[in-house]
Amino acid sequence: MGVTELQVSPIHGHCDAAFGAVEAAFRENFVSRDEVGAAVCVLVDGRVVVDLWGGHHDREQSRPWQRDTLVNAYSVGKGLTAMLVLGLVERGELDLDAPISGLWPAFAAEGKGEVTLRTLLSHRGGLPGVRGTLAPDAMFSWETMCDALAGQAPYWVPGTAHGYHVNTFGFLVGEPVCRRLGVDFASAFRECLAGPRGADFGFGLPRGDHRRVAPIVEASVMETRPLASGDRRELARRSFGVDDDEACALLADVYFNPSGLSGVGVVNTAPWRSASIPSTNGHGTARGVAALYDVFMRLDPKDGGIVGPGLREEATSTFSEGQDRVLGKPSRFGLGLQLSQPSRLVGGSDSAYGHFGYGGTLGFADPQSGVAFGYLMNRPGDRWQTPRTHALVEALYASLGERDGGTS
Repeated sequence: MGVTELQVSPIHGHCDAAFGAVEAAFRENFVSRDEVGAAVCVLVDGRVVVDLWGGHHDREQSRPWQRDTLVNAYSVGKGLTAMLVLGLVERGELDLDAPISGLWPAFAAEGKGEVTLRTLLSHRGGLPGVRGTLAPDAMFSWETMCDALAGQAPYWVPGTAHGYHVNTFGFLVGEPVCRRLGVDFASAFRECLAGPRGADFGFGLPRGDHRRVAPIVEASVMETRPLASGDRRELARRSFGVDDDEACALLADVYFNPSGLSGVGVVNTAPWRSASIPSTNGHGTARGVAALYDVFMRLDPKDGGIVGPGLREEATSTFSEGQDRVLGKPSRFGLGLQLSQPSRLVGGSDSAYGHFGYGGTLGFADPQSGVAFGYLMNRPGDRWQTPRTHALVEALYASLGERDGGTS
C-alpha cells in the first residue's frame, strides 16, 4: 500500500493512501475550521498510517509548526498519567486496593484513611478541588498542592459518587508514584513510561525544550492575584452560567483555586511549562500520544508493553458512570481513562478508551479496529464538542470502513 509524501505548505508528513480522507479533513480544518497549528497521528495494528503536522505557532504565521513541535495537551495527559500508574500496578510497585495512606500518611486526615488508588483513578475520591484560598503560583509547587489535598475533607464521601477531578487528578494519583519510586513525577513519567518507548511527551519540561513549544493561541487572560472565595464563585458563575450557590462554590474551587490552575493566564509562561501538573500541563506531540496508546493497547509487558491483558481489561471497564458531580452531565470512566458514551464518543466503537483535553485535544485506542490516535493543536475549540476533532475521527473510521469493505 503506497505512502503519499506531502510537500505542500503548511501541511507536512505522510499519509497512507487508504487514509486520504484523514489528510483531507486535516487540511480542511485549516481552511474552514480556524485551525492555527496542529498535528495528528494514527497507528493501525502498530503501523503508522497517518503522521501529519502543519500550520504555525501563531496567527501571524511567523513560525511554522515542525515535526517535533510540542504543545500543551491539557487533559490528554490524564490518560497517559493513568498509564504510568497502571504500569506500576502491573509491576507490583503499587496496589489498586491498598489505602493510599499507607504510602502517604498525611492523606488519612479528615476521614480519608481508607481511600484507595482505585477510588482516585475512577474520579470517586471526592477531592476535585481545594477549598482554602491558595497563592497564584501554588500549582507550580507539587508539595503545596499535595499537602492541601491531603489535609482537607472530601466534598463527598469517597466511593459514593463520582465527579471529574479536573485539575487535582494528577497530584492525587501521582504522589503515590513519587513516594513509591523516590523520584519527582516528571522523572517517573520519563523513566518508566515515555522514555523506554521513545514517546515525545512529558511533564516538567526542561528549559531547553521550551523553544519547541507552540503557544496556545487566544489563551484566556485572567488576573493571577489570589481570588477570595466570593470572587472565585462569581467567576465560576460567569464562566459556566451556573446559578446554584453550592455548584458555584464547587466549580470555583475546581477550576480557579489557585487562579491559574486550569492554565488560564499562565499556560504560555515558562513556570507553567517547567512545572509538573499532570492533569493539565503535559507537553508533547500527537505522535507521542498515539504511540503510547498503541503500546498500551497491543503489547504485553514481556514485549515492552505497559500492562498485561488482565489489568488492561480491568482498567478499561466501567467504574464510574452517570451524572457527574463536577461536570453536571453524564460521564464515564475506567481507571483513569475516559470511556465512550452516547453524548461523547471517544473513538469509533464501544470498546474505545482514551482521554479528551480542553478544546478538542484527544488520545485514544480502539482495540476493535486496532487504532491508536493522537491529535494536538494550539487553538482550543469548544469545551465539550469540537468540529475539528470530529472531522478527523469521522474521516478515520470512514477510511477504515472503505479499506475493509465496510466491515470496520
